[in-house]
Amino acid sequence: MIIDTTEIQDIHSFSGLESLNEVYGILWVLVPILILILGITISVLAIVWLEREISAGIQQRIGPEYAGPFGVLQALADGTKLLFKENLIPSRGDLRLFSIGPSISVISILLSYSVIPFGYNFILSDFNIGVFLWIAISSIAPIGLLMSGYGSNNKYSFLGGLRAAAQSISYEIPLTLCVLSISLLSNSLSTVDIVDAQSKYGFWGWNLWRQPMGFIVFLISSLAECERLPFDLPEAEEELVAGYQTEYSGIKFGLFYVASYLNLLISSLFVTVLYLGGSNISIPYIFVSEFFEINKTYGVFGTTIDLFITLAKTYFFLFLSIITRWALPRLRMDQLLNLGWKFLLPISLGNLLLTTSSQLFSL
Repeated sequence: MIIDTTEIQDIHSFSGLESLNEVYGILWVLVPILILILGITISVLAIVWLEREISAGIQQRIGPEYAGPFGVLQALADGTKLLFKENLIPSRGDLRLFSIGPSISVISILLSYSVIPFGYNFILSDFNIGVFLWIAISSIAPIGLLMSGYGSNNKYSFLGGLRAAAQSISYEIPLTLCVLSISLLSNSLSTVDIVDAQSKYGFWGWNLWRQPMGFIVFLISSLAECERLPFDLPEAEEELVAGYQTEYSGIKFGLFYVASYLNLLISSLFVTVLYLGGSNISIPYIFVSEFFEINKTYGVFGTTIDLFITLAKTYFFLFLSIITRWALPRLRMDQLLNLGWKFLLPISLGNLLLTTSSQLFSL
């Protein structure tokens, strides 16, 4: 049997093309993920710088100014310092739980960014249950904090982990009920559908005007989920040294630091998506109807405008969160639990009942 050498070359070239196509397919999947992670990292660095500058302005002092122009590289310098610092491990702690805890907290929050619509057709994964996927994934983060507190073999760390779990359970329920009310109004659990449902009347179509009580409850609950002042009981330095972070140093401590800002950013993004129309322009539809089609017509230009509008609304709520940190005193643990169970839970239940009734009567 004689085999032609040209046929062998054709077979090899075809198999080479197939392997190249597979490589391109893998890269095409990874590139959007890498771009999203890069954007999130830059946003976290910007939030850290903004918090330091705004805090310095509130306290009438000078903020970061030496690392880069206006101190913009200060957060990057701090991250580099933590990266090279020694990782200390408790001699009698549980090494596996101690090491896995920070990773669980960061990864569970990062996965939530996949369902955020930054613009028209500018989303990583449009799931039919996008908002509930966020709630389910974010519920894993307190498990990492509890594992960290228990694995540290430190009573202050363990108390901080227990507080984090109790606080998450207390405020996760009102948060979920508010999200359920928004889903009933939009007839969908997809974040893209929720944004589209608010785009009909511009500024007046936002869920903020149809769900004012739900908006307030969601805002308070999201601050508590982020463990921001006045809800930072799991890491109250006057009582618990640093809570679940007490025994951590180096890059593991840096992961907790990054996780807190990642959680703050994702909460502000969901406030924007659920209540402020996401990337939709704020001008009423009746005045500039053709401008609403810009994101569908102009490609990259429209996507850039959508991204700018989303981030502008998001950073407004980040500004409010930073102001709240320096304006309100820390609550006691019993006050925090009473606020969640005795006030926010009944209000969110009543809001859900009113929303359900209005939807039934409108049928």
